[in-house]
Formats: sequence, structure tokens, C-alpha cells
Amino acid sequence: MVSDLNRLAESFRQELLDAYVEAKTKYHYNATRFFRMLEEYGGVETARRLLGTTSTTQTGLTEMWKCGRLDLTVEAKVLIPRYKLLFTAELRNVARNRLLQLNFPVDKWLKSLRTRGA
Repeated sequence: MVSDLNRLAESFRQELLDAYVEAKTKYHYNATRFFRMLEEYGGVETARRLLGTTSTTQTGLTEMWKCGRLDLTVEAKVLIPRYKLLFTAELRNVARNRLLQLNFPVDKWLKSLRTRGA
């Protein structure tokens, strides 16, 4: 079970890294602080730290909103069903609420992931 969780956590870290690279290359958003956190803490702990802050808005969330790519955010990645075991319901609710406040169609997006087999 532990190795399964480790593989899942590594998959999540890679998911965040891929999102970081896409944001940097396509949208010229260089999230240096986020990248450092990802390298230092890994994906799961980075997400927990960012979602656990009392600030309702993260810089990356705002920048990706401006680009119309909220699907690249930590908030969106945490909600991907295959990563559910990595996060508490409370943190997933924080992620969902932040996205909903920015009018991101969370349920529609999640449904599209299921349709694509993601």
C-alpha cells in the first residue's frame, strides 16, 4: 500500500511539474517559488501548503485565471479523482471553492477528464 501511495504521489508531482512547464512555455508564467517548493517538498506537500494558507488567492491561481487555464492550477490537480487518497476532504473543498469563486466549471471539467479516461 505504501509503495502504491508513493507511486501515486510521484504521479501527482509529475502532474504539477507538467503544468508548471506548460504555464512557463505557453503563457510565460515563471512560477519560481512554486517550482522551488515542488523540488523541496514534493507535489503533495506543496499542494497541502498552498491550500492550507489562509490567503484566499494564490498568485499562480490568479495568473492562470488571467490565461484562462485554471485547469493547470494546484487547485484543479488536487481534484483529479485518481489523487483523492492523497488529500483530505477539507483540502479538496478548499481547492473546489477557490476554483468556483473564479467561475471555473469544476464538475464539467472533471466530467471531461472521465470522458477522456484521465
